[in-house]
Amino acid sequence: MLSRRQFQCLSLASGLSVLVAGNRGNSEVHATHRTTRRPKIAFLGTTVFQHSHAQHFLDRMTVGYMMGGQWREPLVEMASVYIDQFPANDLGKQRFEKYKSPVFTSIEEALNLGGEKLAVDGVVIIAEHGEYPVNEKGQTRYPRYDWFKRVVKVFEDSGRSVPVFNDKHLSTTWSECQEMVADSQRLDFPFYAGSSLPVTWRLPAIDLPFDVPLRESVCVAYGGVDSYDFHALETAQCMSERRRGGEVGIASVQAIQGEKVWEHLAQQETTQRLFLSALARSHTLPVEGGYPTDRLSMEWVQRVLPNTTAYFIEHRDQFRTTIFLTGIQDFNYAGLRADNDAIIGCQMMLPMPGSSATTADFFNPLTRHVEEMMVARRTAYPIERTLLTSGMVIGGVESLHRGQVIYPTPDMAVKYQGPAESMFWLE
Repeated sequence: MLSRRQFQCLSLASGLSVLVAGNRGNSEVHATHRTTRRPKIAFLGTTVFQHSHAQHFLDRMTVGYMMGGQWREPLVEMASVYIDQFPANDLGKQRFEKYKSPVFTSIEEALNLGGEKLAVDGVVIIAEHGEYPVNEKGQTRYPRYDWFKRVVKVFEDSGRSVPVFNDKHLSTTWSECQEMVADSQRLDFPFYAGSSLPVTWRLPAIDLPFDVPLRESVCVAYGGVDSYDFHALETAQCMSERRRGGEVGIASVQAIQGEKVWEHLAQQETTQRLFLSALARSHTLPVEGGYPTDRLSMEWVQRVLPNTTAYFIEHRDQFRTTIFLTGIQDFNYAGLRADNDAIIGCQMMLPMPGSSATTADFFNPLTRHVEEMMVARRTAYPIERTLLTSGMVIGGVESLHRGQVIYPTPDMAVKYQGPAESMFWLE
C-alpha cells in the first residue's frame, strides 16, 4: 500500500499544471504549462435515457454546451464509457454510435482503457436512475458507494489517483459517506460531488455576503424523500455555509409530514416568516383560473399544500435549517440576518424540459465546474458540503422511518468553511 505522500507525488506528476481564474460561474481555465491534450475521463453511468442525469452529462462532456452566449467545447476528452443498464427507453446505444464512444463492459476496464493500470485523468460517476434495490426505509441503493470503492481499488492497484466527480449525494448510510470522503483524503485526490442547485441561475442574482451573521435558512421546494430533498438541502446549505464562523455540523433532524407540519410550525414564528418569503418567490403556486385563490398566508398554504413534508434541522451552533417539500415546482430560498432582522432570498432556477425549456441547461455550469476540477485538480468547494447534506438526507429518512421523531446526529459534526467566491451562473 502506497503512502499518502507517494500517492500525491505520483498524482501530481501525471496531472496538468493549471490555474483556474475568475469567479461566480464565469471562470475560464488558463494553463501555466500548456499541454495540447485534454484530460481523459472515464464516464460511469447507471442508465441513459432522455432527460436522465447520465444523458445530460454524457452529451455535454462529449460535444459541449452553451454558456455566455456561445458554444463551449468540452475541456475534457471522453476516453471511455461504462453503462450498467439498458431499459426499453435506452438512448445509450444510440449515443455510443453517434459519438463513436469507446465503450467498456466493466468499471475497471473503463478506468484502465482495457489495460492493467489506471489510464485516465479523471472519473465521472453518474449513479442516478435505473432499477436498483429499495430498502425498508424507502432508500434506493444506487451504486454510488459500490462504484466509488471499485474506482478506489483501481487507484490503489495502480499506485496513483485522479479526480472524481460523484453526482448528487454520496450514499444511503452515514458510515459509507464518511468512508468515501476518507478515501479521497487518504489517497489525496480531488473529490467533487453534488447537484446543479448551488451553481445554476438565481433570480434575483444574489448571494449572501461572506461571513454574514445569519440566524436561519429555509428552502421551499418539491419532490420526494431521498431524492429531491437533497436538492432542497443543497439550496439552503450553499447559502448557510457563508454564515459567520462557517459550518459546524448538525445536532438533529426531525422530518414531519401532513397536518403535523403546520402544528409544529405554529410554534416557530421566524420559520413561518421565512417560509412565506421563500414561497413568494415561486412561479408555480397553486392557482384557479390563472391566479392564486387567495392572498399568501399560512392559512391559505395549509389549504392548498396539505401534503407537505418538512425537515427541521438543528445545527451545533444553534443555527437552523428547514426545508419544505410541497406541491410547487421550483426551489426557493430565504435566510434571516441576525444583525438587522432582514430576509434575503432568491429562486434557484431550473428551466425544466417539457415545461419551460427543451434542454436542461442548468447542467451546463455544473458540467463546467466538473471539467475545471479535472483540469485544475482541485475542487471549487469542500467535499464536506456534500458530506453534510448527504447526512441531512439520511437524518430525514431515519426520522420518518422511526415515526417522525427527532433523530440525533452526534456524529455529523462536520466543520468546514465554504468558498468566499460565489459559484452560481451569471452568464
